[in-house]
Amino acid sequence: MMIISEDDDGDILETDYFVDEAGDPALFNRKGHVIVGTEGCSKYFMLGKLDIEDPGALSNEMEALRNELLRDPYFKNVPSMQPEARKTARAFHAKDDLPEVRHAVFKLLTSKKGEIRFYAVVRDKRELVSYVHQRNERDAKYRYTENEAYDTLVSELFRKFRFSADVMRIRFARRGAKDRTRALERALEEANREFQRSYGFPNDVETTIACLDSAAHCGLQAVDYYLWALQRFYERDEERYIDLIWPQVGEVHDLDFIEEGRRGVIYRKDNVLSIESRTPPKKKRRI
Repeated sequence: MMIISEDDDGDILETDYFVDEAGDPALFNRKGHVIVGTEGCSKYFMLGKLDIEDPGALSNEMEALRNELLRDPYFKNVPSMQPEARKTARAFHAKDDLPEVRHAVFKLLTSKKGEIRFYAVVRDKRELVSYVHQRNERDAKYRYTENEAYDTLVSELFRKFRFSADVMRIRFARRGAKDRTRALERALEEANREFQRSYGFPNDVETTIACLDSAAHCGLQAVDYYLWALQRFYERDEERYIDLIWPQVGEVHDLDFIEEGRRGVIYRKDNVLSIESRTPPKKKRRI
């Protein structure tokens, strides 16, 4: 039984994280051909977590915003706003929402500058394909699975910045029909082992996890929006959305980008994620 510590006022320090993905971990088709970057298959796979100071208050505000939009006559006959479509009328989802809806949601989320913090890890799937091929050369029995890629990113996402709370509640956006709670627990256990290897002491945090549909909690709808902004940057070189959310970004860890000969770059306030920061300097031509 873990003993939970208290702060100076005797209160238990609690943290709520909401986790979702963007892109997809698919690398191959049924014939084993690489499909990364083809139509319908992303070039990057990323996982993000949102640290929300008061999830209940944010949920109330997001629900109030959705109800306000649904009552607006401007959206009266918009298909995605109808209950039977099971889209915006049910839950916010950046990919499905109208631009006007996205603008309203981003305006609400980015007004919470000191109350929301976003973290993400990103994999370049072309580099992941190379890893899988190398692994197959060493071990003919190895078979890549999409859950393997997801669980690895879970460990990466939670192996740092976990010692500021006594209780941590993590809500994952549900993936598929199977219950993957135990697999996620193992991924978090690996994150704990990595934490101890890095810092020399255990990460004693009481952790509970749940896998939910995004419609079940607005926190999951919020992290979807931040991931959508990040994905637009990586897949389409669109900076406007990442610039919008950047004041609320704690860290984006690009696991595969090579800078100054080293693989893996961390983008923070002192190293802003931008097209310029990811463009290698031009070599000077000899005269």
